[in-house]
Formats: sequence, structure tokens, C-alpha cells
Amino acid sequence: MRVTINGQARDLPDGATVAAVVSQVTDAERGVAVALNEEVVPRAAWPTTPVRDADRVEILTAVQGG
Repeated sequence: MRVTINGQARDLPDGATVAAVVSQVTDAERGVAVALNEEVVPRAAWPTTPVRDADRVEILTAVQGG
């Protein structure tokens, strides 16, 4: 299936979840937020939230700096 992740088109296997997408994009364990089709997905729901063909996923990672 074809989805858009952070503005970039990508191919994913059928049955992919938000958790699988996040693991492909970042190794960060904290400070990560995900929106699926402009709706925030709570972290507890990542493993069970499916990503479907043509979905839009935005993954944001908090960065500290000064």
C-alpha cells in the first residue's frame, strides 16, 4: 500500500500499524507524537491502529536545544 509519511510517499506492507511506521522513522522512545489523517493517535493505541492505503501519517519528535 502507498501512504504519505511526513510529506513523503512510501510503500508499506498491508496490515502495517502506527507502531510499525514509527519504528521505521525514528529510534526515539520518548517525545514522539503521531497524527494519522490529522488526528492525534494516543501512544497506547499505536500497536493496534492500522495504517491504510492513501493515509497521511505525521510523526513529530521533540528536540531539546538551546
